[in-house]
Amino acid sequence: MKTSIALTLSGLALVVGTVTEVAVAQARAEAPAAQSEAAFGALPGRWVRPDGGYVITIKGVDASGRIEASYANPSPLPFAKAEATRDGKTLKLFFELRAGGYNGSTYTLSYDPVSDVLKGVYFQAVMQQKFDVYFMRAK
Repeated sequence: MKTSIALTLSGLALVVGTVTEVAVAQARAEAPAAQSEAAFGALPGRWVRPDGGYVITIKGVDASGRIEASYANPSPLPFAKAEATRDGKTLKLFFELRAGGYNGSTYTLSYDPVSDVLKGVYFQAVMQQKFDVYFMRAK
């Protein structure tokens, strides 16, 4: 009888310990997602450049700053690189296009939370020219 009680208690302790470890591991896995949401949560959305209708659609940003995004002019094109960083309180974004004749053209943008605008410089690689640009969030 004592042996069966001891085995039952040991098994219960093992189950409780395992469940606790799983819960702690889940909490640790969710922490980077919460940090990403806090750091880059303002970025997801559809952003339109008013001077030509170019569109950047940001679906999400992971904790490392990798942006899941697409570009349209007006046809959709993939970004070769899309990343976000934080410089103090400033959110900075970098996008590189290699498809469709863009040959390494880039957008280097900063998020302005007061006006809810992405603004910065577009480098047109083919012409080797830089242009000041901004993107407004589509409502």
